[in-house]
Amino acid sequence: MRAPSLRFIGAALAVPTLLLTTTANPAAAHGPRPVEKVVPAVETPALYDDEAGGDADADDPAIWVHPADRARFRKGATAQSRGSATALSRVIATALSRVIATAKNGGLRVYDLRGRELQSIATPPAPGPDDEAGRFNNVDIVEDFRLGGRTVDLAAVSDRGRDQLRFYAIDERTGLLTDVTAADVPFAFNATQAEVNEQRTAYGLDAVDGGYLLVSRRSTPEVGTFRLVERNGRVSYRPVDRLTLPAEFTLPDGTHWAPCTDPGDGPQVEGVVVDAENRTAYLAQEDVALWRVPIRDGRFTGRPAMVERVREFGIPATYDEATEECVVDYGADPGFGGRIAADVEGLTILPTGRTGGTLLVSSQGDDTFYTYDRRSNRPIGHFAVVDGPRVDGSQECDGAAVTPTPLPGFPGGLLVVHDGQNTPGDGDRPNTNFKFLDAGFLY
Repeated sequence: MRAPSLRFIGAALAVPTLLLTTTANPAAAHGPRPVEKVVPAVETPALYDDEAGGDADADDPAIWVHPADRARFRKGATAQSRGSATALSRVIATALSRVIATAKNGGLRVYDLRGRELQSIATPPAPGPDDEAGRFNNVDIVEDFRLGGRTVDLAAVSDRGRDQLRFYAIDERTGLLTDVTAADVPFAFNATQAEVNEQRTAYGLDAVDGGYLLVSRRSTPEVGTFRLVERNGRVSYRPVDRLTLPAEFTLPDGTHWAPCTDPGDGPQVEGVVVDAENRTAYLAQEDVALWRVPIRDGRFTGRPAMVERVREFGIPATYDEATEECVVDYGADPGFGGRIAADVEGLTILPTGRTGGTLLVSSQGDDTFYTYDRRSNRPIGHFAVVDGPRVDGSQECDGAAVTPTPLPGFPGGLLVVHDGQNTPGDGDRPNTNFKFLDAGFLY
């Protein structure tokens, strides 16, 4: 997330230094790739991050696919979805699948496949007058969780305001959500409310097969895994494993480099995604690199390795207190960076078959996306979501989600991306939303 963060008091994190021996520059190895331009078909209503708009700031989407939608297309509705605009509108209107998305202080939003808002869920209030209220950051879908003697799908959410994970059962009849979070869920990373108020809290989130969640910690290079548990018909969790990525690096020329961060913070991870079939977790360390690490049964089983560094990797930068931003000295670039323009952000996987498919990564600094082969991590493509005749494109994308399942209006599957600069705007009011695209161009 590129917006300036809050100030925190605390010592810098002590983490290992990583020695780098290669340039890790896929562009150099495979040559430059043209940027494909794709146009969204649908967008959600604008969210305004001010008091008049409910302090709602779009961030991260998840896609819940209803079993009836899959059955409908197996019976031939795909052909209808390719028909006239009127037929397309009718098909989308009957869809039961949903897009569930976070709006930070604005809570959760539930949308249908036409982008219409069906439900808004508020964040929990602050536990005390001097404490932080809820702030929903990332969301993902947990399928087939046993709860109260029945099997349900859950929307799992990271509450970065209160350092908790929250859970909402999805009603198959309506696609709407009901809070099933246990009243006594623990803090995810902190021990006391005073620590929570410093906001090094639950941040990025992804569901892992087997009832686990992978969660990153804000303002640190830490990630952890948690096991979901049922307690009296409600959902809670317990910690399973923890991993800390490096924060300092020895460059190939022997010099040392650390990414510029807010004072007292470490280089954080937000985007996370788990490839359960290939037993790999991908971690987007915003100002550093895209990483991969082996994972199995909710535990990290090997050392992290870089897939690709950000362009700014190794370039000196200093923190400017006046602007609360890092100033990068591009003239002193030693040439050790990759293609991704910091921040490296939203991650999602489009599977084809059991282990094949595409890993998609948001290159937030240049408003584009890179794709990689799911198995080998070989670079595949480079695209931008641009303005179309009815819907504008995506800039500064924080989160993305994709499904290969054909859905009404999206015969190639559905890709949903965050738009951090939605247009047209309303004066100077911050304006964000989500864009829906047919995912067929990713194959």
